[in-house]
Amino acid sequence: MRVLIADDHDLLRDTLVLFLQAQGDIETSTAANLAEACKAIETEARFDLVLLDLNMPGMNGLAGLKQAMALKGGQRVALLSGSASREIVEQALDAGAAGFVPKTLPAKSMINAVKFMAMGEQYAPVDFMTAVEEAPAHPLAQKLTARELQVLKGLTEGKANKEIARDLDITEPTVKLHMKTLYRKLEASNRTQAAMIAREAGLF
Repeated sequence: MRVLIADDHDLLRDTLVLFLQAQGDIETSTAANLAEACKAIETEARFDLVLLDLNMPGMNGLAGLKQAMALKGGQRVALLSGSASREIVEQALDAGAAGFVPKTLPAKSMINAVKFMAMGEQYAPVDFMTAVEEAPAHPLAQKLTARELQVLKGLTEGKANKEIARDLDITEPTVKLHMKTLYRKLEASNRTQAAMIAREAGLF
């Protein structure tokens, strides 16, 4: 099996080479930028897999990936990165990349991933692809306590104080107290205005 590792970080590249060659059945070549990688693809014996660092010189995002994939009648090319977002990875996979390998992947997993992709399969770590990306909290939401947000949600749903109290298992006077605090924090003068402010801010 022949693998090309293209990365501008010498230490990472050399470490990967050691990991893969220790397997005994993997032959490696290296490149430090996209131009060197493309030259290796075109002049050396065919690679079973090409690993490209997303942020090395010449890559220009996914343009470099697509360029390498198109060489010599088509290549199996995977992205290597320590900082790629899930959106970028999904775009790469949709474009036909062989996979995505995070630089944080343990050595054994990385070797398995390389073999898997070289055999024609598409690889991306399940935990990376299914991780919940936290939406940045709205400044307005950061002003409110969790209970105030719950009361506000009930308010935007048009519920009466009695219904909100029942839903949250609190007393009606407590709901009224939360309402007063909400009006002050939201700079609203009544329920309708508070609900409108919450909706416009996209809180619910």
